[in-house]
Amino acid sequence: MRTLRIRSFMILCLVVILFLPWIFFITAHFMETNTLNFTKNQPRDEKLQRQLADVIHQIEAGSDQWMDSKWQSQLHKELQLARMDAVILNASDQEIYSSNPDRKNASLSTERFSILEDGHVIGKVIIYLPNVDSRQVQVISAFLGLLLAFLIIGIGMRRLLLKPLEKMSLGARQIAVGDWSVQLPLSRITEIKEVRDGYEVMVNGLQQAYQKQTELEAERKFVIAAVAHDLRTPLFALRGYLDGLEQGIAQSPDKIAKYVAVCKEKSTQLDRLVEELFTFTKMEYLETKLNSTAVNLNLILRKSMDSLAPLAQHKSIPVSIHSAGDCTINGDAHLVERAMNNLLDNAVRHTPAHGKITIECSQDGNHVKFSIRDSGPGFSSEELERVFEPLYRGEVSRNRSTGGSGLGLTISQKIIRRHGGELTAHNHPDGGALLAGWFPVND
Repeated sequence: MRTLRIRSFMILCLVVILFLPWIFFITAHFMETNTLNFTKNQPRDEKLQRQLADVIHQIEAGSDQWMDSKWQSQLHKELQLARMDAVILNASDQEIYSSNPDRKNASLSTERFSILEDGHVIGKVIIYLPNVDSRQVQVISAFLGLLLAFLIIGIGMRRLLLKPLEKMSLGARQIAVGDWSVQLPLSRITEIKEVRDGYEVMVNGLQQAYQKQTELEAERKFVIAAVAHDLRTPLFALRGYLDGLEQGIAQSPDKIAKYVAVCKEKSTQLDRLVEELFTFTKMEYLETKLNSTAVNLNLILRKSMDSLAPLAQHKSIPVSIHSAGDCTINGDAHLVERAMNNLLDNAVRHTPAHGKITIECSQDGNHVKFSIRDSGPGFSSEELERVFEPLYRGEVSRNRSTGGSGLGLTISQKIIRRHGGELTAHNHPDGGALLAGWFPVND
């Protein structure tokens, strides 16, 4: 749709105001005179002069019949045809004849002359001429044209300027109350169209921000509920065992040692959960500076494997590592070790007893690749889509005996991405879960 700028619209309005009355004036003049000539109308003046001469001749020739009613009636007809009026006075200025007594005081052009006979004035004649130069009709037409011009401009301004602005004002009020289905008006004025386009961009941005806020609010509620659940379970158990110790339920040394061991286990779970929440918050919202050094990824993987060896031995799970080439990367050793610990911990937790875990690390061009494969059940289709979401756990009960807090894989992925790499989750063709990733090679 072609648009028009406001300045062009105003110039067009000015042209309409200037030319429409003039067009009406010319039209009225042409309809009245059948000519577009605005100079003095010579043919009409000549006709008027002939008619005036005929009337004067008739009055002069009939000076002895001025009192005759028949003659007066004949003169009256001639005057009507010529659109004139006449008044005849005697030598003493007494009125003898008047074709239209009411017109004597009209402000019209007049011709005055005296009738002489033998050198003596026998009468005076006043002839009222038609106003051939009157432009009343043209002026009225021009005024009507001016009114029509204002009417057209008013309708145009209402349609092109005011209505779109009113609709945008109404749309702003609808947006303010959360109605995103508002239809912004179209306009042929360029500036209003640009404002409308900007409005549309703003509405889309606000709608996306509102949807994002809704999603964040839902995520916040989920995080609060999940954290509360994960904190409540060990706290409830810890409080129960501490109450048992306080009330003397555990009387034998073995029972007391068992209660203390459970309390230590639950406190360790709480400490780990708080540490994971702190790490997640730091990686998600804080600009943590990486203490980059040369890091041997093989060494990091072996240290992580050694830290989880007791849990793996308890489930009779052998862990094997295969490396090829120099797997040195440039990164924060503490964070890289934290990421690998989380990945191996996830593998050990989801591998059944007497299963196995295989770790591979190699250099491929500009990447140092690694993979951790277990012999567990693998990921479901839903888990593959959501495995890296914060606090997501495949089993809905969130039992800590079957899994962690749901932050381990999320933290690992964020740490690896902070180092310029990537982490993905798959199911191995031969069964089991496969977590594979890469880091950029240390320059």
